[in-house]
Amino acid sequence: MVRVPTQLMAGRRGGRRPGKSDPIDAEAVAVAALRHTDLPVAELDGPAREVKLLVDHRRDLVSERTRVQARLRWWLHELDPALHVPSRGLRRYCVLDRLEAQLADDHRLVARLARDHIGRCRELTRQINALEVELRPLVHRLAPTLLAVPGCGVLGAAMILGETAGAHRFRSRDAYARFTGTAPIPVWSGRSDGKVRLNRGGNRTINTALHMIAVTQSRGFGPGRAYLDKLTAAGKTRTEALRLLRRRLSDAVFTALRADESTVKASADSGTGALAPAA
Repeated sequence: MVRVPTQLMAGRRGGRRPGKSDPIDAEAVAVAALRHTDLPVAELDGPAREVKLLVDHRRDLVSERTRVQARLRWWLHELDPALHVPSRGLRRYCVLDRLEAQLADDHRLVARLARDHIGRCRELTRQINALEVELRPLVHRLAPTLLAVPGCGVLGAAMILGETAGAHRFRSRDAYARFTGTAPIPVWSGRSDGKVRLNRGGNRTINTALHMIAVTQSRGFGPGRAYLDKLTAAGKTRTEALRLLRRRLSDAVFTALRADESTVKASADSGTGALAPAA
């Protein structure tokens, strides 16, 4: 399975039939794949695929918990408008226990539904935490160099690993930056003064992970804070500086991924069993 860029599907002048349909697109993709033998191949199997499956499942559970929490907050407000629920408090067991105790003697239908949703929040939180515990040893074995990047935690590294599907398929760090959506797009119209605009393309999951790392470093956990201060002193806004920091972090992540993949490959070739399940 290879990835065929859309610009290659047009073919030579007159090589594509007019119109657009599934058979025409399929033929154009096949011709482009046969004509270009060096198209990138995404490889995701073994432990790396397990990481992606776990991350995707965790993301679905977090989305479901968010919907349950929104409905629960509305019902709690209906029951008692003066009741204060801390921000992000519905993911903490102590807050859920306190709310359940307050609603224990309330026999109204809304209170019963609220208790059901409290139990659902507790169960979803338990599953989400269990998935993170399961991800930790996998990510530590697959990407120790990536985890060494300041601000990159287990969840961020897992998102990057699963979505990258092999850093070796990118010819350079610039190509990887285009894939992650961190390559800046210059503003050419009028007096731009070297400004760049937001790149809305690329893989938004990896872009989100890089943004999380950038925000963490901006708070003093790594070299990003000094880089941001340098850019803002030069006249950049904080938003522009964060975009440039994400671009720099994309290069660091690409280098770390290449190093980790080389280590894993060398371990597999030597038969040391570096990726054997932990005891």
